[in-house]
Amino acid sequence: MAVTSRVSFVFSSILTVLLFSGMQMYKGWLTSSQLHIVFGGYIGSLLFIFVLTALGNLEASVFGKSFQAKFFPEVFISLVVSLFAAGLVHRIATTTCFLFSAVALYYVNRISQETYCVSVPTTVIHSKKKK
Repeated sequence: MAVTSRVSFVFSSILTVLLFSGMQMYKGWLTSSQLHIVFGGYIGSLLFIFVLTALGNLEASVFGKSFQAKFFPEVFISLVVSLFAAGLVHRIATTTCFLFSAVALYYVNRISQETYCVSVPTTVIHSKKKK
């Protein structure tokens, strides 16, 4: 079931706060082994998706449905926030967060293109050959 941009903004904001606080509360566990550090980077990439969703829905609510999130500033701000949160856990979590976020951004963009992209018909102009 689809929700409005405002409701989605509220949900993604709540999940952002919960993930960030969870990363801080379980910092000791997330740094206890190498696999947990990589998992901390994955949680950071989930934080990236939720921050990007919150920003996109906030702008859609304020500026209208036709507004699109761009690389700068929306994606850049979301990436900086998630890398900062992962950096508070561990340095390697920052690197894995960046890698997971890049993969997630690729798939989010691909899904967005499949869902919202409108194909524009192209016209071919034939020119006559000169003799």
